[in-house]
Amino acid sequence: MRRAFAAALALLLSAAAAQGGAWTLRRGHWQVFTATTGSSAGLSFDSHGRAVLPTVFNKLLVQNCIEYGLTDYLTLFATPDYVMARVRPAASQNVHNSSFEGGARLLLFGGHGKLSLQGSYKTAGAFDLSAHAEGGGTGLFASGRQIELRLLYGTSFKLLGHDGFIDFQAGQRWIAAPRPNETPVDLTAGLWITRNWMVMAQSFNIVSAGDARPPYTYYRSHKIELSLVQKLSRHWSLQVGAFYSPAGQNALVERGVQVSLWTQD
Repeated sequence: MRRAFAAALALLLSAAAAQGGAWTLRRGHWQVFTATTGSSAGLSFDSHGRAVLPTVFNKLLVQNCIEYGLTDYLTLFATPDYVMARVRPAASQNVHNSSFEGGARLLLFGGHGKLSLQGSYKTAGAFDLSAHAEGGGTGLFASGRQIELRLLYGTSFKLLGHDGFIDFQAGQRWIAAPRPNETPVDLTAGLWITRNWMVMAQSFNIVSAGDARPPYTYYRSHKIELSLVQKLSRHWSLQVGAFYSPAGQNALVERGVQVSLWTQD
């Protein structure tokens, strides 16, 4: 039980704020995504994928992703974030911590759609949980580091005269022990239903490797998010969305809302 909750909290604190997808920025241009996410869970999936384990989970996550076009083909990004979370019975105290991720996205191909390669490094911080392995011990929050390599493909399309896009991402995360390495797979689709309103659907998926050390074990998480994006002006947009975890293994049945402010030069 303790291992399941340890894996679940690591998963649920690792969601990233919205980013620019496979597209790179033009040289000298920038954009910022500031997102606040609130979520909770009353159940968690067991090792067989059944939503039967009761728990109490609450999270508030604030992320600020900054992107800058160093060249037309290379975009740098940095994501500082801050989290407050509590999960019981695995941990008896709140998480109050922060971390920082930095990296770059390189455009590999720009003919039929955009194909990019992205690499990043995340410092030790709030997204790593290690519960005390001894019986009756209280949860201890431990540091960890993460290196990620990700391949991204994005393309635009027309549907009934409306502009839309699809963005697909798959990667590999190498994470400091005792957490196992992870494979993230994300899919985003958006459609501008009017000049100033876009509907967006996203699927976030994480599958762990088999190299977990106690208190961790194998886990997987799947989330679906639906959002509305309003273009407020030439430089500002507002995203409001809700998400839910329909399936998983050793992960929480999480649901929540996200509000994100987009700005660009």
